[in-house]
Amino acid sequence: MEENKKEYTLKQEEIARFGKALGHPARIAILHFLASQECCYFGDIHDELPIAKATVSQHLKELKEAGLIQGEIEPPKVKYCINPENWALAQELFASFFKECSNIKEKCCK
Repeated sequence: MEENKKEYTLKQEEIARFGKALGHPARIAILHFLASQECCYFGDIHDELPIAKATVSQHLKELKEAGLIQGEIEPPKVKYCINPENWALAQELFASFFKECSNIKEKCCK
């Protein structure tokens, strides 16, 4: 292992975590649906998507692990909503990232 190897910053790791969670159209659809609701149950989300229940569950798990959504068990159902704190953090991180990287040269690689 190299001794001078630099590590990623916490900010870079957080952006990557949120970016990975946003990396599938089903997850984007789930977030879009949840953003239009105060909260909703798993069945409501499944009804909105053209995919199997097990696949919906996997996408919800990914979003929850990234911290973009939160779930609450209300037997026999689970309800989900956007995690407002992490949603605001993701917005801030992506806005900052895109601003920092906006100095793109017009003739790059030409």
